[in-house]
Amino acid sequence: MVSPHDPGRIRPRPHLQFPFDASFPRIWHRNGPGTTHLWNGLNMLFPQGERFFVRSVNHYMPQLADTPALHAQVKAFFAQEGKHAREHQDYIELLESQGYDIRRFMRRYESFLWGVIDAKFPPSLRLSITAALEHYTALMGENTLTLGVFADGHPAMRNLIEWHAAEEIEHKAVAFDVLRKVAPGYGLRVLGMVLGVLSLFALWFAATVTLLRQERGLGWTGLLRELWRAHRKDPVLFQVLGRGLRQYLRPSFHPLDNDNLELARAHLATLEAPPPEVPEREAA
Repeated sequence: MVSPHDPGRIRPRPHLQFPFDASFPRIWHRNGPGTTHLWNGLNMLFPQGERFFVRSVNHYMPQLADTPALHAQVKAFFAQEGKHAREHQDYIELLESQGYDIRRFMRRYESFLWGVIDAKFPPSLRLSITAALEHYTALMGENTLTLGVFADGHPAMRNLIEWHAAEEIEHKAVAFDVLRKVAPGYGLRVLGMVLGVLSLFALWFAATVTLLRQERGLGWTGLLRELWRAHRKDPVLFQVLGRGLRQYLRPSFHPLDNDNLELARAHLATLEAPPPEVPEREAA
């Protein structure tokens, strides 16, 4: 009998490519700068965030020797997150090539992530933060795939985010299962959720504002108007925040209680499928 908490096989897909070239527009979403930079801001957090997640879980690899199935899932998780970090780093470099000055924000972000959270928090708390944020990325991934969040966006960005979203759903339970094995206390889980959510949304807002302030003619009034417009178009943040807290704070919670793995894998199958053959024209 299959366990209700069996995620099946997590499979890295290193051959997928998401090229962005010089023709990619600065404002790539039809809803305007607010929506564009809301998601650009999240993109800016991904590479270092993914590396932090991997490092937090990797600390406990020696304790997984007696659970080979979980050990294998962790290795696949590392491969997926490494690919995510590389693809989003490429996109950050594209933003810089388009003239956005993001280095000051990135220095402060990295100083906070590595100089405070990674350097000063105990390993169990870092793992707890990772497990909580993996829960949130999976929920955002589900909304992305089911609500058509990027239907009005550039196809290259839509493909990148939807691929990332689907793989976040696929490996959503890995960090949580490691936490449950090595440090299963409920209080630690809640503390990681609080710290992780506060950090994520504060950094996400700061990254978004960093980009919006560089759009000519907006000013602070225009910036706030664009943020409100983005929220009205896709209120994903508020939908995810409340739902995520209600689920995660339930003492019996497990990420696989939310049965959306087939949604993710069906989408990933479309990315991997070869393009349809075009029949040759009959000779005249």
